[in-house]
Amino acid sequence: MARGLLEVHLVHAKGLSGTDFLGKVDPYVVVQYRSQERKSTTARVVFCNADAGRNPSWNEVFRFQINSSAANVQEKLFLRIMDRDNLSRDDFLGQATINVTDLISMGMESGTSRLNPAKYRVVTADNSYHGEIKIGITFTAAKVEEDGAQVGGWVQSFRGLKV
Repeated sequence: MARGLLEVHLVHAKGLSGTDFLGKVDPYVVVQYRSQERKSTTARVVFCNADAGRNPSWNEVFRFQINSSAANVQEKLFLRIMDRDNLSRDDFLGQATINVTDLISMGMESGTSRLNPAKYRVVTADNSYHGEIKIGITFTAAKVEEDGAQVGGWVQSFRGLKV
């Protein structure tokens, strides 16, 4: 059983492929862990520098609550890189998948575990690699009291509540 907090540090991307007219790209990232999703801000192109959208910088942190009772399940983090469009549907630029199973297991044993920011290859719609995304990840296990109650969680906050 794994309980805790998974923090994802979205640093930047490089070499993304462009899809808009004239090659302008306004990328953002949808970070997903199981059913939880978080969306980054959109990196805007400034001063008509189309290349800036291909190498966006975010420096944002997203947090996901981990509460898994499943054993022997591969825990994965999915990052979908999208291009914001004003007049049509947003375009898919690519994705990266990161297996966080070992990170969570190590964090459950030691209290915390960390993957320093590293580059992951971006897979495009045609299954080719085009660009990279830099991500750092930290997992912090939830502290559990001797009676099994999670400290700081909803279980503790309802103690003493008279019904």
